[in-house]
Amino acid sequence: MFELRLSRRSSRARLRRSTELGILVEAYSPFAKGRRLEDPRLVAIAREVGRPTAQVLVRWSLQKGYVVLPKSANPERIASNANVFEFELSDEAMTKLDRLEEGFRSAWDPSTVP
Repeated sequence: MFELRLSRRSSRARLRRSTELGILVEAYSPFAKGRRLEDPRLVAIAREVGRPTAQVLVRWSLQKGYVVLPKSANPERIASNANVFEFELSDEAMTKLDRLEEGFRSAWDPSTVP
């Protein structure tokens, strides 16, 4: 397993190479610690799909081939987060989600550590 910060610019080559080598990529903090669940763009996509925003983010990660580790202490949210195998996101929804990348970080940035 390989953890890397995903961004369209910096990680695509590493992600592609990891996949070629059969290395699993972990989707760490797929909900951005809850900070993006109310993003109007994400909410609009979730409405189109008819699913909660958290499920859309988990499903996007799975369709990208990532190992997803969503975190919650709430039993209802845990059950909901696992209920993502009954639907797939369309190519259009995936593209819209891909375009939401803006370099937002919800955790520390290892590239700033000497």
